[in-house]
Amino acid sequence: MTTPGSEAPKTEAPLGLASVVSRKVKLPWRERLQALIHRLRPHRVPLRRRILLTFTLGSLALSAFMAAMAYSFTKSALINQAEDSSANRAFRNIEIIELELPSSPTSAQIFDRLEGLGEATHAVINIVGDEWPTTSAEFQRAAIPSTLVTRVTEDRLKGQMIVELNGDPVLVVGLPVPRSQTSYFEFTRLGPLELTLRNVGRSLIAAAVVTTGLGVLLGSLAARRSIRPLGDAAQAAKAIAGGRLDTRLEPNDDPDLHLLVTSFNDMAAALQTRVERDARFASDVSHELRSPLMTLSATAEVLVARREEMPEKAQAALDLLVADVGRFQGLVEDLLEISRFDAGAIRLHNEELLLAEFVRQAVAVSSLPQAELHVTDRGERLIINGDKRRLARVVANLLDNARFYGGAEGVSIHVSEALGESDPVSHAWIAVEDHGPGVPLDERSLVFERFARGGSAGRRAANEGAGLGLALVDEHVRMHGGRVWVEDRLDEESGARFVIELPAEEA
Repeated sequence: MTTPGSEAPKTEAPLGLASVVSRKVKLPWRERLQALIHRLRPHRVPLRRRILLTFTLGSLALSAFMAAMAYSFTKSALINQAEDSSANRAFRNIEIIELELPSSPTSAQIFDRLEGLGEATHAVINIVGDEWPTTSAEFQRAAIPSTLVTRVTEDRLKGQMIVELNGDPVLVVGLPVPRSQTSYFEFTRLGPLELTLRNVGRSLIAAAVVTTGLGVLLGSLAARRSIRPLGDAAQAAKAIAGGRLDTRLEPNDDPDLHLLVTSFNDMAAALQTRVERDARFASDVSHELRSPLMTLSATAEVLVARREEMPEKAQAALDLLVADVGRFQGLVEDLLEISRFDAGAIRLHNEELLLAEFVRQAVAVSSLPQAELHVTDRGERLIINGDKRRLARVVANLLDNARFYGGAEGVSIHVSEALGESDPVSHAWIAVEDHGPGVPLDERSLVFERFARGGSAGRRAANEGAGLGLALVDEHVRMHGGRVWVEDRLDEESGARFVIELPAEEA
């Protein structure tokens, strides 16, 4: 109820169907747009290529700049030299005309005197009365710019300009004859100068290419030298990840790399100390637990011997106690084995084993002796070199894992040569298949880690392990030079397929 003058509290109306549909429709488009932008975004160039690219672009820019400057200076010097030479020759010709000819020479007299000089002079003369005689039919009055004509004939000043005549550059020098109203214009071809400049340009381009090539070579050497410390650090990190915790970088006198080397070595030392401390702790705890476990196990055996004398509830409690003690013993043994791996105390006692016969024996003494065994014809003749006890533990752990997840029914084990291998056989496969839920793709690399139990761990039975069985399988197989992985069943039925690959040879 609301009183007059008051307003009912406002509540947001629920989103309509149209708005919900629009949101659902817009989201994929937004994701597509973001994916498109991510694809169009240029990927980051690796450091080595960036260094090489920097040297290349730097040497290219420097070479181009130096070549352009050299060409510009050379062109300017050659043109100035040509202009000075033409102007000097024109002044010399004017002096000859002025000193050796009458005060008002005719064009014929001037041309005759110029020809007597023995030089290839091309001139146009302006004589009073708009007469423009010339020494060549190619060089006419029309070739002279009007501004230059005005400057020389009217202003009586010297001048020079470069013009295009039939596609070729020509230098025109104009001078007034002092003792008369005659104007003298002399033409000089610049074609040889253009040829010289082209040759100079080609030489500079070749020099720029060579300089750029040297810059690329220098950049490659510099990139390799700059990346080498990072490569050493990467190799050291890989070695540490592989278990060699005592790996260190060699000290370097370079002040820029000293901090990297020191920090890396300090980190490796701290990591080694922590791992060794944790390994000692696990080993010490496991050893300390063995004594009370032995007491509990012995007590449980005594109680089991008198189980029939106990009430029904006591018998059920005893069964749980026996199961948990057995599970606890397995966990302690696994922890001790892991501690030996971490301490590097594992020593293999290798011997030649006929693979098929060895697997039959391992299955017979496992928790699933009824598991189906399939051996190919070549699998019967395969021989491996390995530690019999530890490989039997590997097979037992895989069978236990298959029983935990897929049940005792339908578990099968296959022995064969590696798929796709022909003569000679170099690897053997031991595959264990179950009819369980399988292993998701995103967990297949995690199930072999310590204490990893996968996304379906919550559905496990109460007597299952703590996630060390597959980790021990991976450790043992790697010590034998092999590898292990999980995949889907080959018959496309529900379940997982664990495959062990070991070096082998055919008998």
